[in-house]
Amino acid sequence: MSAEVRPIVKIRPAVFPADRDIVSHLFLAYAQSLPIALDFQNFDHELANLPGKYDIQEHGGVWLAYTTPTSPPPQITSPTKIPSSTPEASADMAIGCVALRSFPACSIPTCELKRLYIIPSARGMGVSKILLEEVLNRARELAYKEMLLDTLSSMAAARKLYEGYGFREMEKYYESVEGAVFYRLVL
Repeated sequence: MSAEVRPIVKIRPAVFPADRDIVSHLFLAYAQSLPIALDFQNFDHELANLPGKYDIQEHGGVWLAYTTPTSPPPQITSPTKIPSSTPEASADMAIGCVALRSFPACSIPTCELKRLYIIPSARGMGVSKILLEEVLNRARELAYKEMLLDTLSSMAAARKLYEGYGFREMEKYYESVEGAVFYRLVL
């Protein structure tokens, strides 16, 4: 009986413009996975202007999770190849992402977590935890004092993840869709 071989997961910051197509693909997959349309967040404009509000020059960022297939390869149904212009080999496949942006409407340095997404076939490997830890560390490095996020009440796994990292429910901080739940974490 052989042990299951799990792929190695690595995280790296997205580099623009080289990673624009990968980020767009993952952001679109995220949007399509939701039971709502993201029109209220001006999603089309966001995609057309990447990195936009997630630009590192604006104290934001996008991080990509990727893996190099092992033998046997993980069942990744819609892999996105990392461009060969990056140091990682062209065999690497993007399997998830997360984004961070400044949220200047608050009285203390605040950021917002956005677009945490793992492709379905890569879920259960702990990738969301790795991405969340990466973005939390980066937020602290940028001297943010709190992080906000919103999710849907129906996204039980995401809510459990956030609550496990200390996020607490709060009042809404912007007009959103019905069923949205808002969270805050003091950094």
